[in-house]
Amino acid sequence: MRNWAASCIARPLVRRALLWAGLSFALNLVWEVAQLPLYTIARDPSVARIAYAVLHCTVGDAIIAVSGFILAGFVFQDADWPSSRPWSGGAVAILFGLAYTAYSEWYNVYETGAWAYSESMPLVFGIGLAPLLQWLVVPVATLFMVRARIDRRKKTAHAS
Repeated sequence: MRNWAASCIARPLVRRALLWAGLSFALNLVWEVAQLPLYTIARDPSVARIAYAVLHCTVGDAIIAVSGFILAGFVFQDADWPSSRPWSGGAVAILFGLAYTAYSEWYNVYETGAWAYSESMPLVFGIGLAPLLQWLVVPVATLFMVRARIDRRKKTAHAS
């Protein structure tokens, strides 16, 4: 019985997580390109290195986003949290993204030197403001898009 219940939660969670991941990837790609001038990599003469950095970061963002989505699903035991508990589920996903990003930015900028901020990056406690804002703006936009898609599907199912 437990496996059946877990399966009933897991399947819809995976379907919605894939939707969340795809939308997050697209929105984060736009964000990464927009914030590129706030990092020193933007001055790199190699377009290939810049493109790799943007793609690498965007894939990482999508993984962070889907991890936050799944975490919210497990916290509320509800694969449909974008419809049933959008703000509390969204808060879990946002807080996860913010916490991970704050740590990752600090670690990669100050510990490993994997990337660096340009002088135009505004800082909050030494962490770039743009990546922090990313985890407020992008998950909310993703939530609205996912909810709209779910609502359209529910209306189509009820009309049939």
